[in-house]
Amino acid sequence: MSRRLPVAPAPGPLEAYAGAFDDLLGHRSQRVQFRRYLEGLLLASERNKTFTGLANTEPGAGATDPAAQRMQWFVSESTWDAERINQRRLQLLAATPATAPDASGALIIDETGDRKWGGQTAHVGRQWLGSIGKTDNGVVSVSSVWADERVYYPIEVEPYTPASHFARGKADPAFRTKPQIALQLVEQAVGAARPFRAVVADSFYGEHEAFKAGLETLSIGYVLALKPSHCWWHLEGTIGSVFDAAQAADWQADAPGDWVALQRVFRDGHEETWWALEADAGPYGPERAQRLVIVTTDPTQLPDQSTWYLTTNVPTPDSARAATRPLTAADLAEVVRLYGLRIWVEQSYKQVKGTLGWADYQVRNAVGIRRHWQLVWCAFSFCWWALDQEDIQPIESVLDTGLSPIQVEAVRAPHLSSANANQREKKNHAMATSAPLAPSTTQGPGVVRTVSEATTILASWIQRSPSRAITSVVG
Repeated sequence: MSRRLPVAPAPGPLEAYAGAFDDLLGHRSQRVQFRRYLEGLLLASERNKTFTGLANTEPGAGATDPAAQRMQWFVSESTWDAERINQRRLQLLAATPATAPDASGALIIDETGDRKWGGQTAHVGRQWLGSIGKTDNGVVSVSSVWADERVYYPIEVEPYTPASHFARGKADPAFRTKPQIALQLVEQAVGAARPFRAVVADSFYGEHEAFKAGLETLSIGYVLALKPSHCWWHLEGTIGSVFDAAQAADWQADAPGDWVALQRVFRDGHEETWWALEADAGPYGPERAQRLVIVTTDPTQLPDQSTWYLTTNVPTPDSARAATRPLTAADLAEVVRLYGLRIWVEQSYKQVKGTLGWADYQVRNAVGIRRHWQLVWCAFSFCWWALDQEDIQPIESVLDTGLSPIQVEAVRAPHLSSANANQREKKNHAMATSAPLAPSTTQGPGVVRTVSEATTILASWIQRSPSRAITSVVG
């Protein structure tokens, strides 16, 4: 076996992380471009993560620059396996105590759509795009995310291919709906023995009966949202929707009735009192196959932005179903805790995709799109991995300063090791002499420091993390 030639190292702790993938990249050029691609993704978000942006060349005219061409070849034509890279990424996360999954976490199902022009890109079509909040031409993907109160990261991602791509439309055997893709992602997590407490998803999945039936078949617990308008057949004058069930439960400050007060303690230390109701209406009830849990900050007004209507198949503690079902029972606080983990997806996850260039790919084939997505996941997972290194401050110390990520970057810079500083200086010199920079981009230590200081990348995301603790208020 021939000796592998060395490659120019990535800056800071990124080199150690990238080195863990070297055995999956058979060619030296692949190992080089893997490092350069991750570096580019981790640069400041003001820089687009297109091939010219990643290669640090001039937009437009720089597309023919050798550095940009090598990037494009690496994603579009090279012979590495994106799925093997993803499995290695997950192995590294599982091997690190700070990010190792356990049975208390949730498997969150999420979908996202991004605008793409033209009709030649794989999976593209006119459909609802969550990133812009309307129907337009674009690409949609469904992903599974593991999360608890400490950390979250993606597991798998699958593109949704519109029916227009198939000869027989939705009747084509190869066509898959989003809930079908989501169920397959859950099956993959179960097959890989990834621990989680329950599947968590929004109302699109909570109101899809086939998806819930599939989870029941797998004996998987779920906590799914419902729309306030979600209703069922009912006699006139009786409760017929989840909103009606919430309104029918009388609440007063001195007599809350069936409402239970829950104290939520958040990462920044502030506390909020939320109210939870175990409703018994229509097909839902504590002893039925599906429970209805209504959670709100104000039981009288039921504000849209802070009221959740949830359905779960996890049995109520001390119920007859708890004694016969394989699922572990969950009280109201546990149900709220699990659904509260979706805050990662609702807020932080969107920022991650914007910062790391999820939708900035410039490839049309399905293989290239998947490779770009997996490289984005690698860049994101590196941020968590770097927090576990000895020379990186805990994320809490960054948040406690009260500074913005940019201010934290300036404060923390003097504490970097001299070895890292020398690496950054060499890297900056190489960038300055090898590729033309766009006029609007300023070079300097801060460019590469963004790579070595992963803490500052995570800081703004973690401020929107789920509550740390939820307890029932007695009396």
